[in-house]
Amino acid sequence: MNSRWLAAITITTSLVAFAADRPKAAELTSFGGSWSGGGTITLQNGSRERIRCRSSNKSGGNSLSLSLRCASDSYKFELVSDLTSEGSNISGSWNENVRGVVGQLNGKISGNRIQATASAVGFSATISIAASGTSLSVSIRSPGSEISDVSVSMARGGGRA
Repeated sequence: MNSRWLAAITITTSLVAFAADRPKAAELTSFGGSWSGGGTITLQNGSRERIRCRSSNKSGGNSLSLSLRCASDSYKFELVSDLTSEGSNISGSWNENVRGVVGQLNGKISGNRIQATASAVGFSATISIAASGTSLSVSIRSPGSEISDVSVSMARGGGRA
């Protein structure tokens, strides 16, 4: 065997071994699609209201664009986020369009569950998103904020929220 063949085989084997050792990006496809449903919102003063939500999410492999719009009798919020995964880590940006807040999001993905922290100047919230077949649940907790807790269950496609 000549030295060029040996070098080519060695390089190829090294690249295959390197690719096998790298953590694979988590799939975000289970979070994609159109969702609608409802839940509750808890305000800073402790009062609770029913909330209706719609989410239109675009996913592709290791990326997810999330657009969640919710309204209660007295509150409305629109959360838009772009996420990417690398191994079990996720990161990205988020915007709350009604209040004009922009920040970063970092966390972990395990199976069909995302656990993350959304942060901005003077604000922090924990976010949990879980997909299960035809259902999507979203939980946002930010104690001490104007909206301290949001808990929503949505169905894929769904009717009017």
